[in-house]
Amino acid sequence: MFTGIIEATGVVESVQVYPDGGARLAVRAFPMTVGESLAINGVCLTVQQVEDDLLYFDAVPETLRRTNLGDLRVGDCVNLERPLTPESRLGGHFVQGHVDTTARLIEIRTEGNARILKFQLDDTTYMRYIVPKGSIAVDGISLTVVEVGADWFTVWIIPHTWTVTNLAHRLVGARVNIETDILARYVERLLEARL
Repeated sequence: MFTGIIEATGVVESVQVYPDGGARLAVRAFPMTVGESLAINGVCLTVQQVEDDLLYFDAVPETLRRTNLGDLRVGDCVNLERPLTPESRLGGHFVQGHVDTTARLIEIRTEGNARILKFQLDDTTYMRYIVPKGSIAVDGISLTVVEVGADWFTVWIIPHTWTVTNLAHRLVGARVNIETDILARYVERLLEARL
């Protein structure tokens, strides 16, 4: 479980794609130990190998299909967050690290000190979980939804978030990971069971 408050960004040092599917990623980050979890662009992965601050992760074919991890190249900047502990502050919202779908960044606008980002979902069935003033995780970043359309939504980014996450490196057309608010999914499931 995560909060969507990004601790740091890391750099992809290598991507080894396996012939039968899946990949091994090497990310330069902060020191961790084998077996620990780390959210990379909002995807919960397990540390498989450690060489100082170089961490290795295995991503299975399903993870590569459902997320933007399959798009990563050497030198890419990724968002990093360690999981919650019992003593952690919950500054964002509950983020599982289980990405629902991806979206394309289709517009970046500036208004005052804010940047307004507009995203279009690749799988629009997840739009039912996205509501104005609701929470959403974009590449693992806990954000508040502002506007919602049939297949798109917007978020407003404060200067701090812009500078400490990988959003500043995203160009129009970039694919990002989307995790909708877990609360909406549980409410829907409970209502389905009652009906």
